[in-house]
Amino acid sequence: MDAALTLDDVFLTLPAASGPVEILKGVSFRAMPGESVAVVGPSGSGKSSLIAVSTGIERASQGEVKLLGESLIGKSEDALARLRRGRVSLVFQSFHLLGTMTAYDNVRAPLEIAGVADVDRLAKAGLEAVGLGPRLDHFPGQLSGGERQRVAVARALASNPAIVFADEPTGNLDRASGNMVADMLFAIARERNATLVVVTHDAEIAKRADRIVEMSDGKIVK
Repeated sequence: MDAALTLDDVFLTLPAASGPVEILKGVSFRAMPGESVAVVGPSGSGKSSLIAVSTGIERASQGEVKLLGESLIGKSEDALARLRRGRVSLVFQSFHLLGTMTAYDNVRAPLEIAGVADVDRLAKAGLEAVGLGPRLDHFPGQLSGGERQRVAVARALASNPAIVFADEPTGNLDRASGNMVADMLFAIARERNATLVVVTHDAEIAKRADRIVEMSDGKIVK
C-alpha cells in the first residue's frame, strides 16, 4: 500500500535578517491511508513547518515530499491547488471562519470553490456530524470557541478528503471543549478512512492517535 504522505530527508531553510535559518533538518516521515499520527514536541521544534512542507505551503529546500502519491517537487502553485482541492484539508488553532457568513456558508463555500457536487447536502451533513445541525444559521460571533472549532472541523471534513492536517486544533479551547473537538475530529476521520496528521502539545490528544512522532530542533527524534 502506498503512503498518503511521505517526506524523505527533507530540509527547510528560511531567510532571516541574521541569515538563513534551518527549520527542518533531514526529516523523514510517512503516514499511511487511514492512519492517524500525532506530532509532538516543544515550541520551535518544527511541527508546524512539517505540515507546511507536507502541503506545499512551504517548499522544501532539499529532499522529496510526496502527497497522495504525487511528488511536490517542481509543481506550480496551480498544480498544487489542483492536487489539494477536495482531497487535502487543514484545521488550524485559529478557526479562520468568515465572520460575515453563517456556519452553514462557512462550510458550503469551500466545497463550492472546490467544485464538489451536492454542496448543500454535504455542508448540512458536515455540521450535523459535529453536533451543530441546529446552529446552521448562526454566525461565528454567535458561537462559542468550541462551536467555532467544530465548524472548522466540519468544513475540513465535509468534502471527504483523503488526508487532514490539524495544527494545534484544540490550542485555543478549554479542556472540555478541546476534548469534544478532538473526539469528533478523530472519530469522523476514522469513520471516513482519512489520514489524519495532528500537531499538538496536549499529551491526552496525542494518545488518541494510532502513532506518536516526536520532534526536537527540526528533527524527528522518536
